[in-house]
Amino acid sequence: MRFSFFQAVPVAVALLAPSLRAAEYDVVIYGGTCAAVTAAVQAKKLGKSVIIISPDKHLGGLSSGGLGFTDTGNKAVIGGLSREFYHRVWLHYDKAESWKWQKKEEYGGKGQGTPAVDGEQRTMWIFEPSVAEQVFEDFIKENKITVKRNEWLDRAKGVKKSGARLVSITTLSGKTYAGKMFIDATYEGDLMAAAGAEYHVGREAQNVYDEKWNGVQVGVLHHGHHFGKMNLSPYVVPDDPKSGVLPRVSTEPPGEYGAGDKKVQAYCFRMCLSDNPKNQRPFPKPKGYDAKQYELLLRVFAAGWRETFHKFDPIPNHKTDCNNHGPFSTDNIGMNWDYPDASYDRRREIIREHELYQKGWLYFLANDPRVPADVQKEIRRWGLPKDEYRDNGNWSPQLYIREARRLIGQYVMTENDLLKKRATPDSVGMGSYGIDSHNIQRYITPEGFVQNEGDIGTGTKGPYEIAYGSLVPKRGQADNLLVPVCVSASHIAFGSIRMEPVFMILGESSATAAAMAIDAGLAVQDVPYEKLRERLLKDGQILHYTGPASFRGLDPKKLGGIVVDDSEAKLTGEWKESSAAKKFVGDAYRHDGNAKDGKASARFEAKLPKSGRYEVRFAYPPNNNRCSKLAVEVIHAGGREKVIVNERTAPPIDDLFVSLGTFEFTTDAPAAVILSNTGAYGYVVIDAVQWLPE
Repeated sequence: MRFSFFQAVPVAVALLAPSLRAAEYDVVIYGGTCAAVTAAVQAKKLGKSVIIISPDKHLGGLSSGGLGFTDTGNKAVIGGLSREFYHRVWLHYDKAESWKWQKKEEYGGKGQGTPAVDGEQRTMWIFEPSVAEQVFEDFIKENKITVKRNEWLDRAKGVKKSGARLVSITTLSGKTYAGKMFIDATYEGDLMAAAGAEYHVGREAQNVYDEKWNGVQVGVLHHGHHFGKMNLSPYVVPDDPKSGVLPRVSTEPPGEYGAGDKKVQAYCFRMCLSDNPKNQRPFPKPKGYDAKQYELLLRVFAAGWRETFHKFDPIPNHKTDCNNHGPFSTDNIGMNWDYPDASYDRRREIIREHELYQKGWLYFLANDPRVPADVQKEIRRWGLPKDEYRDNGNWSPQLYIREARRLIGQYVMTENDLLKKRATPDSVGMGSYGIDSHNIQRYITPEGFVQNEGDIGTGTKGPYEIAYGSLVPKRGQADNLLVPVCVSASHIAFGSIRMEPVFMILGESSATAAAMAIDAGLAVQDVPYEKLRERLLKDGQILHYTGPASFRGLDPKKLGGIVVDDSEAKLTGEWKESSAAKKFVGDAYRHDGNAKDGKASARFEAKLPKSGRYEVRFAYPPNNNRCSKLAVEVIHAGGREKVIVNERTAPPIDDLFVSLGTFEFTTDAPAAVILSNTGAYGYVVIDAVQWLPE
């Protein structure tokens, strides 16, 4: 006689005293994130009874907590309920009454898909927090899903197990919920940890999973979220160690390059601000405000830095989603390392400290007389939005927990999956955003300067598959638990997976697997993948992708003439891949990390089919943080020609290329374009060089 995986469940529940008897569900979901909502909706659609036990009052996590300028990557791989969410956002903004503070035509089509790409299910990827929350609440209401809010798992003794199976969970209020399947949809992985599943906190050493970008990254400067060559003193009295160290600078050594540690990337609040005077209130002076906390920022300004507002990304109705940008910004570097495993009380202390820091940062910029006048004038345009977060002082209740615990499951996703160095098995969804880790520590260099460490930004070679095994614990640890947020991934792989659209995708896939495990009486580790795959595809999930590596990348072979992509150039020094720009050639482009060290050079060399005159064009994605006077040298039959390129301005040819001139070339002499970051100020960016015959 076949033994069912669930035969013991009624027995375990029956042993409870009548007054303590648990409410029973097919699927019990712990957490209030976007993944919790999509998991619940999918479970209900598959005919299962389901409940969300949420420590949060507001559903949606960061998707409704300020991250309205969605980190999408390639939108073509976002399907199922995740895409349905963004379709519903589009439906909202398609109504005239949704534009209270701004005309729809003024905002334009920013963040919207097109009929050609979306078909009938139009999408919008940029939105106000309150709009996102309403979409999540509509999902809950339409599907008649039970939600218990402000219910916190008793992490010490609230998980009951029978062998490797979870039987029930109990919250601090004393309520118990029994289930056949459980899903941990929290950012912290509290249920996963309490259930005894193996997990990791911090960075693995590079040699653990044979990764280049994991571990301590001393000396690696990405993105510009560092002090570069500013050579700023970390001491209260500049250059005087005896005077003490400025606030928010660690005196501990950062660790050896490539080594692992238990530190986590910085958190912040994704601030929603308004520049409409009728819908804003001034930044309040927070209790405990201390202007000395921002002394280092004044030194950054004195060094000439003026990028404070580069990540004030516009969302509808004259609001913005603000993210960290630069060496001293909204990221509260180094103040969260104990958060993942901390008690609830300690976590609340950390959250309050982050709120004080960030509100103080705003108040400092708006009111301290030492702040440069141009910065102060701009920040005073903004204020807290009166119509957002009405029950929390117009401030988001959700701290951006970029990374906490990570499951060590049946399969561990690593950068080798993202970079296509190995085949990923049993896809249950896809990611595509660049590998993105924020800074982890701020330390003092051996030369006596302040520096940030841990910021990584590199491409992923296009969309990648996420393995089913990364959602489930190792066999025998928790055989009826799925983990769609704190997935089994290395620190550096999680830096790409950790995007909100992906969490929604994995939440839905987890619920599908849970329902199939219930129907077949199986452990989650034994769900037959082919049947799971069939159901996921039926529900509109995208499991494989055969299009161009980046939806923004242009095929070099279709551009005419002879095109040499950056991937074919001869490179020296450190170049970082990126695919964040709106348009570029090939799979990605490269930048020098704003190193200004003269060590990064590139040589684009073409084998021309015949001698003659050719126009030479240079491609780069522009940005106002780029090098404004890049010396590019063309090697031709008549010698060498140096051309200065301003990479801060948009290229005049198809918003992609700038002409370097027309020159004579012969087939028996080199045809090349060379450049380096010697003497450069700003990021040196390279994409492609094109030779077009006259």
